[in-house]
Amino acid sequence: MNTITKYVVLLTLCFIVSNVNAQETEKDSTTTTIPYRENGFRIDKLELLKKTIQEEEREFLKKEVEFINQRLDKGEITKEEAEQLKKEAAQKRALNIENRLAIVDNKIELLKRNDGLYDENNDETLSFGISLGEFNGFKINRNNRPRKYDKRTTSDLVFAIGFNNAIGDGQKIGDEYSFLGSGFVELGWAWKTRVFEESNAVRLKYGFSIQWNKLTPKDDRYFVQNGNTTTLEAFPSELKESEFRVTNLVFPVHFEFGPSKKVERKNYFRYDTSDRFKIGIGGYAGFRIGTQQKLRFKEDGDRVKQKIRRNYNVSPFVYGLSAYVGYGGVGIYAKYDLNPLFEDQSFDQNNLSLGFRFDLD
Repeated sequence: MNTITKYVVLLTLCFIVSNVNAQETEKDSTTTTIPYRENGFRIDKLELLKKTIQEEEREFLKKEVEFINQRLDKGEITKEEAEQLKKEAAQKRALNIENRLAIVDNKIELLKRNDGLYDENNDETLSFGISLGEFNGFKINRNNRPRKYDKRTTSDLVFAIGFNNAIGDGQKIGDEYSFLGSGFVELGWAWKTRVFEESNAVRLKYGFSIQWNKLTPKDDRYFVQNGNTTTLEAFPSELKESEFRVTNLVFPVHFEFGPSKKVERKNYFRYDTSDRFKIGIGGYAGFRIGTQQKLRFKEDGDRVKQKIRRNYNVSPFVYGLSAYVGYGGVGIYAKYDLNPLFEDQSFDQNNLSLGFRFDLD
């Protein structure tokens, strides 16, 4: 019996060893075929990359020469200075080609020299980096192109928030709507273009924004729409919350005035207004994209929350005046709707907002 057991164990071990050897053979076969094919594919891509680098640097040199000619035409530099700048630009681009091609050639040699798939990084785009310890300041990539010599138009995010109200003839702010409970929010994108070629004293600022204007009626009242008429009426029970919100899509346009600092570099210049006072005067026009009334109250001991979406005869088009005074990216902002809040009413009210504006350029 013991002899039979020994034979069974021996046969089992032989089966296991042969199975392992087969797996290793299969694994070796995989690692000797796929990596070679993969390396060859990556080498082909790097060879194409070398041609792209040369074309790219030549295109960058062409743009730099155009910028230098612009400065020469404007009389900012002499002909001799222009020739010197062109020579320096050509030398810089020639060295860029030499260095960038050396990086690619080294990578190709690394792939050729190693049998397996040697992957020191997984970046196969037109981007190369060199880092020493924590230093990552030297990088060559497709964005390594010359800056535009004169950038007259810039863009930035616009965000505004503050108090909102609606007033009519004989009314003051806070008569009909809670001053602290009513507010507005504006979020948009704006472009800023220098009006004059040789001065940045006047800028045209334009873009688009979404405005949320909220009104909170006082004295437990809410809006009721009866056909073409919208009125404020007392709610049958005590209101925990009464909010009326109008959402508009508008297209603001402002003339912005203020000093700026001209920052001149070797191949470009910019006007900096980050630490300067600015004044913007203009207006906006657009259309309503939503109206909602939110009510919270108790009914038969239950808490009820209603969100009612209907037009409430709110004016479908909105237009008004706006202005801001600021320093850097922060300012005081005011806007006033010239259109009445509700159309075809016996008593007109106009929306008025005051708050803070943040231009994150």
